[in-house]
Amino acid sequence: MTAKQYIPSLTGVRGLASILIFFHHFNQEDFPPLLFRVLNEFHFPLSMFFVLTGFLICLRYYDNVELSSKWMRKYLKNRIARVYPIYLILTIVVFLFAWIANDNSIYNGKNSPLTLFIMNITFLRGFFDDMKFTGIAQGWSLTVEECFYFSAPIFFILIKRNKIYFLIAPLVITAVGVLLVLIFRNVDFYGFFNSFKFLFISTFLGRTVEFFAGMVLAMIIRKADDSVSNFSLYTWLGIIGIACTNLIMINQPISKEVPFALYQPIGIFTNNVLLPIAIATFFYGLIKENSVVKSILGSKTGELVGKSSYILYLIHLGFISKLTSDWLHNTADVFYAWLDKNEYWWLSEHLNYTALVLFSHLLILTLISIILYKFIEEPINLYIRKSNFLEKKN
Repeated sequence: MTAKQYIPSLTGVRGLASILIFFHHFNQEDFPPLLFRVLNEFHFPLSMFFVLTGFLICLRYYDNVELSSKWMRKYLKNRIARVYPIYLILTIVVFLFAWIANDNSIYNGKNSPLTLFIMNITFLRGFFDDMKFTGIAQGWSLTVEECFYFSAPIFFILIKRNKIYFLIAPLVITAVGVLLVLIFRNVDFYGFFNSFKFLFISTFLGRTVEFFAGMVLAMIIRKADDSVSNFSLYTWLGIIGIACTNLIMINQPISKEVPFALYQPIGIFTNNVLLPIAIATFFYGLIKENSVVKSILGSKTGELVGKSSYILYLIHLGFISKLTSDWLHNTADVFYAWLDKNEYWWLSEHLNYTALVLFSHLLILTLISIILYKFIEEPINLYIRKSNFLEKKN
């Protein structure tokens, strides 16, 4: 399989992951206890993003990587075009909203908006536990992604020399992270590598295995032929594996002080080591097998949602989401009052209020994401890729 081959089902996976993250963040305490507990441990969609990034970057760039100025400039231009413009635009909008509306929640209790803005647009906030949830709160994960983008060419060069670096590199990177925690955990510097929990949940140094799992999958796919099986063994093994990691997580004890199994050693190991293997298996099935899951994710709708998923991820929390949610709750209140006034009690009794608002919220945010993708993200992306940005002028 060549690096230039496009895999629609993996684009659809991005959309699926964003939707699942939405349900994790909007988990409701009035859900049935088992459903609440399952959604409470829905951390695996973020791992899907990380494994997928490792896979796609390795598949596209491993064969032609070179540590030359020309290659690096083109590589960085493509990465910037893909990630940065819409993030910058939305970050500016978020900080403008915070200033106009005097919404200090966006600063997460910090008193220097300008400093926080700089830390956000440079992705540096993701290295500091006290700053990671400022601005676009969920954007902390982009620091993890950017660390991989910048280090991936070095990994490729090392692995070309000796495949042992597939094992050595993650161990060395994790060791560096552990060393940083040992040095800084007693230093009050905005939470810079202040705990092992922060290291293994919120940084590339602690989550490198997820990216390397994707890279290993890319190496396997590179050498595979173009044949596709009609027996979806790996697809379902991957799904079962992902479900099993969630089962492990929901059986860990939680409390007010430890609200997620991910905050515990077993949860971290399950999420950062076992889960990437299951996800890579699932991705292999989506690439090499025909299945109902592949058909759905690779459909035109699945592709469209997948292509706009980055924006959905960026806006599903924050003021855009809150304004949408507030409007939906007000509209739902009016609608249910109208049902009762007109004596449609049978409908109001069987139409779950929470589910109606939740799915409507997701639908509206998805539509907003598609519009922003079509009219802002995609045009800017294509413009930068075709431009001479970062390239030497003759």
